[in-house]
Amino acid sequence: MLAKMTRGIGGVGYVTTRDYLWCMKTVGVKQLKARLSEYLRMVRAGDSVLVTDRDEVVAELRPASRRPAPREGVDDVLQGLAERGEITRAVQEKMTWTWRVRGLGLPAGTADALLDDLRAERARSDS
Repeated sequence: MLAKMTRGIGGVGYVTTRDYLWCMKTVGVKQLKARLSEYLRMVRAGDSVLVTDRDEVVAELRPASRRPAPREGVDDVLQGLAERGEITRAVQEKMTWTWRVRGLGLPAGTADALLDDLRAERARSDS
């Protein structure tokens, strides 16, 4: 994360990353070492804290993400995505339905012939 920080009010810095500007708590390395327990309590409460060294952001302390236990199979993964609202499961079961690829309806070997022609044209133009 490339970020520039300017001094804010009461430990809140104005941080710019790319096109965004927002307020976030910042702490220098020296102060973080002296008051680590206090900052860890803030992070545990849900805040994020940027750690700076000579006004340059070098790290970010944020709450650990709580990831669900890994799922076993594809159906379990899909069900987890559906529970989080990231996908919508099909209403009807698949049954015996399968996908059949029909292609473009061109005779076998057409792609190879086209590629051979292109390579021959390139070879002629290069020499």
